[in-house]
Amino acid sequence: MSTPDLFSSDVSPAARAAALREQLHHHAYRYYTLDDPEIPDAEYDRLFRELQALEARHPELLTSDSPTQRVGGRVLDELVAVRHRMPMLSINTETDTEPSGARKFDSRVRRALGLKEGDPAVAYVAELKFDGLAMSLRYEDGVLVLAATRGDGQVGEDVTHNLRTVKSVPLRLPKDVPPVLEVRGEIYMRRDDFDALNERQRNRIAAGAKGEKTFVNPRNAAAGAVRQHDSAIAAQRPLRFFAYGLGEITPPDQGGPEFGTHHEMLMRLKAWGFPVAEQTALCTGADELVAFHQRIGAARDQLPYDIDGVVYKVNSLALQKQLGFVSREPRWAVAHKYPAQEQLTTVLAIDVQVGRTGKLTPVAKLAPVFVGGVTVTNATLHNEDEARRKDVRVGDTVIVRRAGDVIPEVVSVLLDRRSNANAEPFSMPRQCPVCGSAAVREEGEADYRCTGGLFCGAQRKQAILHFAQRRAVEVEGLGDKLVEQLVDAGLVKTLPDLYRLGFTALAQLDRMADKSAQNIVSALEKSKQTTLPRFLFGLGIRHVGETTAKDLARHFGSLDRIMAASTEQLLEVNDVGPVVAQSVRTFFDQPHNLKVVEQLRACGLHWEEGEPAERAPQPLAGKTFVLTGTFPTLSREQAKERLEAAGAKVAGSVSKKTSYVVAGAEAGSKLDKAVELGVPVLDEAGMLAMLDGGS
Repeated sequence: MSTPDLFSSDVSPAARAAALREQLHHHAYRYYTLDDPEIPDAEYDRLFRELQALEARHPELLTSDSPTQRVGGRVLDELVAVRHRMPMLSINTETDTEPSGARKFDSRVRRALGLKEGDPAVAYVAELKFDGLAMSLRYEDGVLVLAATRGDGQVGEDVTHNLRTVKSVPLRLPKDVPPVLEVRGEIYMRRDDFDALNERQRNRIAAGAKGEKTFVNPRNAAAGAVRQHDSAIAAQRPLRFFAYGLGEITPPDQGGPEFGTHHEMLMRLKAWGFPVAEQTALCTGADELVAFHQRIGAARDQLPYDIDGVVYKVNSLALQKQLGFVSREPRWAVAHKYPAQEQLTTVLAIDVQVGRTGKLTPVAKLAPVFVGGVTVTNATLHNEDEARRKDVRVGDTVIVRRAGDVIPEVVSVLLDRRSNANAEPFSMPRQCPVCGSAAVREEGEADYRCTGGLFCGAQRKQAILHFAQRRAVEVEGLGDKLVEQLVDAGLVKTLPDLYRLGFTALAQLDRMADKSAQNIVSALEKSKQTTLPRFLFGLGIRHVGETTAKDLARHFGSLDRIMAASTEQLLEVNDVGPVVAQSVRTFFDQPHNLKVVEQLRACGLHWEEGEPAERAPQPLAGKTFVLTGTFPTLSREQAKERLEAAGAKVAGSVSKKTSYVVAGAEAGSKLDKAVELGVPVLDEAGMLAMLDGGS
């Protein structure tokens, strides 16, 4: 893009303002529509401030399409009703949420078109069904003049003052657009933007701000922002826009464009500066529609925004015209939904669960409700502060959300449906509901924790499972159900009891065949040969994960030295701070924990130990590596151990903060990402040279 010399003394204020507006519109298009910015944010901000200052000195230069108008400030007494020139019709919803719903739609289309078996397949455009707010944007001579909500389809509300603040809504279009262009699409809010908005709201509430509230979900937050009377408030909400269709447009015989297909129209909208969802796809026939439904369904929870389904549209505009409408709904399109991720239900009780680390979590017991594809009867309330902030009480009607494999949670309470005004607010018990030990909340922590440790039955089961997992000492075959039987039967009360189990005791358990019992005995015997990092990790010391366990083992060389280390000595370990050091010290200060370690050793658990690592600086300290592919001489685990021994961190994904990517044969997307980001790439020989002190 050519750039005039904006600072030349020969340039008039009007020309300077026009050039600045053109540049800012161009860079907004590169950023919000193409996701391919040409300049840093700081440079955009500099240009924006320059235009802002220029318009302040020369108010006569201010135009309605100026990028500076996105900050808002216009306040309306009320929203004005607007009649749509072309009705904003709704799309029929396919009630079958299974993939077969796509085949039903294709069958209806083929019947309506008179197609028989063996005739060519119908071409479709498949799009996302956004969980947002339908919007109409009207442009005249390339300038936004009206933004209106759907309303009842015939009459909506004029929200132009708010939509001007949405950065992905173009205020001015290229010169090749038709004189009249009405673009239909969806206003939405990304999940990360929504979470940040709610966090700001919580901070305002905590600071004593009056009239503030948190929002239930991104759709409600977006809808509320669009209908604000004060555009300055709307400007503070992170709204975005996707285009998916047209309303009124100048006809071809009057100079307007002529489209043959829906997809061609979408691509033209994108070229004109409107964001179009990148997942939009051309599909031929029912099989490809089914595949699209399944593919998007599998990726639904990874999308940055909420969708509640997909939309299929016959691609040919001539065929759309032939199919026509029924009951004011197009025969050529259908919305194919996924199972709802939010539903209403009733809180029957609030229980408290105890986790492996002793964390107490309030859980709402619910009247069964089908949400997110499964029947849900429990939903987390996270902690006491969250439960009280949402004011969840027994008997309340609540909104429950479940997305993918995420644990169901109570989103909010419908206070106007609260039937029992005397229901008590939730309070965390001060004793563990499982073992009766004191429940305490450490300073600066949100969670209460049981102090019972391995004496607590709830922690005992989780501690055993943690100890026996593959990344710890690994007792193959020791899963949830078996551990539950062993603990409930009183056969295992502490970790050493695992190694005192005999074949006879195991074989007497329900559904435990002789061969299975013998396999468990053999697995326990095999697990006795382990490593110090695995053993440390398996003990379940709070804040000590796999990497910290390796650092401790490498630094001290033996378990006895770790158990005897002072807090100051622990702080000398790589990446061990005051919280971790205190946690390790507290664990080994407990007599019952020392007894467990002593008994496990007596049961035969052993590992190689060595001398403490030298205190010399580690050559790769502060460097982050990512491993991908297969190496000639080292396994990935061996390479990771050598890098960590040299002070490096080994991460699982590539980012701008990655120092090096080590790539072997059949390296995958991580190598592509490294090349894209300009991260240096090494082979195994290069990594070994670096470990040996080379550059």
